[in-house]
Amino acid sequence: MANLDSLSAAQIAAGVRNGDFTATEVARAALDAIDSREKDVQAYLQVSEDLALEAAARTDARRAAGEKIGPLAGVPVAFKDNMHLVGTRTTCASKMLENYESVFTATCVQRMLDAGATPVGKANMDEFAFGSTTESSAFHRTNNPWDTSRVPGGSSGGSAAAVAAGEATLALGSDTGGSIRQPASFCGVVGMKPTYGAVSRYGVVAFGSSLDQVGPFGRRVEDVALAMNALTAPGRDPLDSTSQDCAVDFLEHLDDPVEGLSVGVVPQLMEAKGLSQEVRDALAATLDSLRDQGARVVEVDLPNIASAIAAYYVIAPCEAFSNLARFDGVRYGYQEPDCATLAQQTSLSRAHGFGEEAKRRQMLGAYLLSSGVYEKYYYPAQQVRTLITQDYARAYQSCDVILLPSAPTTAWRFGDVSDPTQMYASDMFTISNNICGNGGVSVPLGLSAQTHMPVSAQLQAPAFSDRRLLRFARAIERGVDQGLGLGGGAPVAPAFAGRGGDL
Repeated sequence: MANLDSLSAAQIAAGVRNGDFTATEVARAALDAIDSREKDVQAYLQVSEDLALEAAARTDARRAAGEKIGPLAGVPVAFKDNMHLVGTRTTCASKMLENYESVFTATCVQRMLDAGATPVGKANMDEFAFGSTTESSAFHRTNNPWDTSRVPGGSSGGSAAAVAAGEATLALGSDTGGSIRQPASFCGVVGMKPTYGAVSRYGVVAFGSSLDQVGPFGRRVEDVALAMNALTAPGRDPLDSTSQDCAVDFLEHLDDPVEGLSVGVVPQLMEAKGLSQEVRDALAATLDSLRDQGARVVEVDLPNIASAIAAYYVIAPCEAFSNLARFDGVRYGYQEPDCATLAQQTSLSRAHGFGEEAKRRQMLGAYLLSSGVYEKYYYPAQQVRTLITQDYARAYQSCDVILLPSAPTTAWRFGDVSDPTQMYASDMFTISNNICGNGGVSVPLGLSAQTHMPVSAQLQAPAFSDRRLLRFARAIERGVDQGLGLGGGAPVAPAFAGRGGDL
């Protein structure tokens, strides 16, 4: 008897297409896995059983009628809870939107559904995507499936944990400063932040509008490529002014060799303060694997990269303050009862509707946008953003991709990091990519020798070179499969493998 844990998204879709099993059988197996595992992982805020079975039934009906079914036919997918989906709540893990029912479906979600995916639920997250551990969720924390005493990363921690625990085969998250790549690293799965504009943001609740990007999680690089095809193949979304055509087949050159291509390494980042030895060792082994496959390793310089975190934590809070001003206790969201005036209602609704981290980011943004302060901080931060973008452009004249850590350490235990500024530093290797809008992907390398937790490498490439990113990611995955780390790519975490999910 087959189990979903052993099947990739490509294999599930092929099995449904060939009649080896039905989409409804896959949906029931996925819901069974969630039922058996969720109490220990807590990856979801809402499990959408009815929607899943209805979508699966539609897929089966199309196949029975002889109609063409999508490339993700029957594949169980989780969606981060900042993405609208009719029939579910979209809470952003906040009391502010605790009872908000989606009135439309986000373009990225709809495209996955149009490709045949089965929506199994809305994944937990840090409140309004503010955080790196998923602990700022107003409802509950999510646990890392590889060690439930450790954080899954964030802000898309629920999406990453759902895939790592086998509670979904694919998931979508959003990445504003590393919120796909860092939890992917902590949970040992593949996580991709596409180029800004490659994937529509319409229907995704905004955090930083010039930084946000939607991307997929999967346990294999091929599955992420399949998801990218679904997200981009229909072309530019007229409902998102930043959306652009990305007319490539991400599977087309996935298994092409990397022989003769070059991998850039930034020496100052490989020696950065706070980078653990186990991450350094894993990256060194990754470079050896790529050399063995014929790639050249070259040193490149990003002279302004040290200023990325400072620039980000000016730009992002300013955009967050602007975007979250709409939650005023009047139009939708939490409304404080028994207020005598509109000013009191707005003030108390925001005070009681938002959590501590959401308040912290908005207060910082309000200060940075105030008269006299804007010129001192916000304008220089945008200038630094331009310098970093130019640094990357020069670096890519010497290499095809850049290899660097996804995170400075493996996942830490709950309670080990309580200072918000220390938490912010966990995105030190990912933030620069959001600042300049380029694509990035985190690829699991197996378990580290010291903590025995997942460790990953991050690849970055120029804008709209996302297919090249996945080609290199697949090369790293081949090295993992051949003994660099855990065999067979990124498996389901052992504590959860086989607990439900039988087909």
